[in-house]
Amino acid sequence: MARKWKGSAARAFTQARFGLRLGKHPGSCATLSRLDRYLLAQLMALFGFFALVLVAIYWLNQAVQMFNQLIADGQSARVVLELTSLALPAVIALLLPLSAFAASIFVLNRLIGESELVVMQATGTSPWRLARPVLVFGLIVALMMAMLVHVLVPMARARTHDRRAEIAENVAARFVTEGRFQHPAPGVTFFIREISPRGELLDIYLADSRGANATVFLASKAVIVRGDTGPKLVMFDGRAQTLRASDGRLSVTRFADFAYDLGALIEGNAARTLGIRERTTRQLLQGSAEDLGAPDAVSLELVRRATSPLRAPIAALLGFAALLLGGFSRLGMWRQIVFAVVLLLVLQSVLNAADAAAQRAPDLWPLIWLPLAGGALVVVAMLWWARRSRRAPGRNRVRQAAAAGGAP
Repeated sequence: MARKWKGSAARAFTQARFGLRLGKHPGSCATLSRLDRYLLAQLMALFGFFALVLVAIYWLNQAVQMFNQLIADGQSARVVLELTSLALPAVIALLLPLSAFAASIFVLNRLIGESELVVMQATGTSPWRLARPVLVFGLIVALMMAMLVHVLVPMARARTHDRRAEIAENVAARFVTEGRFQHPAPGVTFFIREISPRGELLDIYLADSRGANATVFLASKAVIVRGDTGPKLVMFDGRAQTLRASDGRLSVTRFADFAYDLGALIEGNAARTLGIRERTTRQLLQGSAEDLGAPDAVSLELVRRATSPLRAPIAALLGFAALLLGGFSRLGMWRQIVFAVVLLLVLQSVLNAADAAAQRAPDLWPLIWLPLAGGALVVVAMLWWARRSRRAPGRNRVRQAAAAGGAP
């Protein structure tokens, strides 16, 4: 009796909230808009919760790794906070579809558990009708993702690259560590015995074996100065020992002062142009062929940005449609939830495979559209099947009644 009263109370509450009546066709604008607002409000609230939690967990994981690396290089907490903040737009764009998927599953599971979905379906509301606010919700998330992938993420990547280049140019933080052998580049070994209070580097050892001939510089004192092409190490009162690979002879050259270009050791020190992924979509569309490079690579990047926001509505509708396939069960909707998760994993795996194929051959960029089209078809098929399965019991009852009435 308690369960029956609870179900009746839920139905009465739902009917009063949305103005639904069993004898009234849910086709009026007032009924539709009220139902849409109710579902949309629940979806947006839970979407905000899941997005906040997932982004915080993923971002903190990346921030800890970046923190360890930057602190080991001698950077300040302000630099660490700036670089981790610049990573947020890409993290948010990556996790918004997953948050939309989780919100749609949670909302529908709650509607089923509180018998509200039963009342909506009892009034004749079809799965297509129920999916409309979910589609609107997915499109809202897609707009957020479009702003991120077309504008904010490229700008954050460009700023991150510039800041890393500036940090790399800070030789005092990266190279100048007394009493330790360092390898700022492959084939280069750098050692400083001591740093004086005046900032002079004492007892320098610098070995450079990148060219055909290996050279070792030994100096009693050195300072770091900035030049047009980057920082330079000016060594005083030292000698250079060069081993020629052609004949194996060692030559020694003494010098009073010698300037060694440290800018060659710093990645990204030279003047550069923005990469394709560091340009906004407007910059990509307005850029010249000479500036952008390969047209296929530009087309691939544009397609990636165009298809990325579409993952949100497809993920939300996948979860929603998968749960609509199941009926009420005392064991809950775990089978449908697992089925929805498997569908999402398969879709993501196919998307990754298509993206990898397009990465190897940029002229195959249309492949990226196929998994999304397949996901949309799966959603349509599940909604059609959910509507068909809802109609089937009613048809069977009509046939049984007709057969019973016609019997002699």
